[in-house]
Amino acid sequence: MNDLQIFIEYKISADMVHEYENHMQKVLDELRAFGAADVEWFEAADQENLYVEMFLLPTMESYELIKGKRRDGADPVFGQLDKYIVGGLQKLHCWAFVQRGSNR
Repeated sequence: MNDLQIFIEYKISADMVHEYENHMQKVLDELRAFGAADVEWFEAADQENLYVEMFLLPTMESYELIKGKRRDGADPVFGQLDKYIVGGLQKLHCWAFVQRGSNR
């Protein structure tokens, strides 16, 4: 099976953007520690304070593990996002995709 392309999307409270962006290096480092590869982080150009993370994982098991940790308010790194995301961690959206074609 090919690596899974993971997308995580959420909106950050306007008054928390600076604190959130400062915390994100810890989040990105933690993803890598859990085996995420090609980790990327984006802010939407056309939707204020909307952020997306994209990365590769090798298995559905690794995806389910990270998805659970990302939604766990008690997690020391990922749980901190609860205070930054509009609506809290329950508004953090995760998807896993398998590539079906490429223009490369």
